[in-house]
Amino acid sequence: MSPRRARDAVRSRAQARSAVRRAQRVGDLVVFTSGCFDLLHVGHVRSLEQARRLGDRLVVGVNSDASVRRLKGTGRPLVPARQRAEVLAALECVDWVVVFPEANPRALIEALQPDVYAKGGDWPLAVLRRQDLPEGFAGRVVRLRQIAGVRTTRIVERAQRKRSGRAARLQDVGH
Repeated sequence: MSPRRARDAVRSRAQARSAVRRAQRVGDLVVFTSGCFDLLHVGHVRSLEQARRLGDRLVVGVNSDASVRRLKGTGRPLVPARQRAEVLAALECVDWVVVFPEANPRALIEALQPDVYAKGGDWPLAVLRRQDLPEGFAGRVVRLRQIAGVRTTRIVERAQRKRSGRAARLQDVGH
């Protein structure tokens, strides 16, 4: 059997819903998580691996470019949604990826009806329940571990500071 292509695991909402239903019919436990995933880093990878260990299948919701701009500001995303989705889909622990346009994953969770909703540990459970979950969600909610100090925003800020410092040094030497 040939290896799957990452882009084949990127699904529309309807395709993902069908895949989730098929998996649940055969007894698989489906886990859902979501985020911007603008620059994939070790914190993301470890969270995704942890989420996958909570079940048999992992669906990842990826914020669209417009929703990332609304959430993170005009300089983001750095990488277009389709590319972010394909990179995530290439990870062994990820089964399906869906890009969603809303600010939170509520409508996608409602459509997919996963067995488990897993989200980064920086989000309090009360906020997740109020903000992300559709009314009557019957699944389990799990906060994932986070790696201290590893955040996309910090990586971007550090890169910008280094670039600004380099530009200033070049000006000082007359370039």
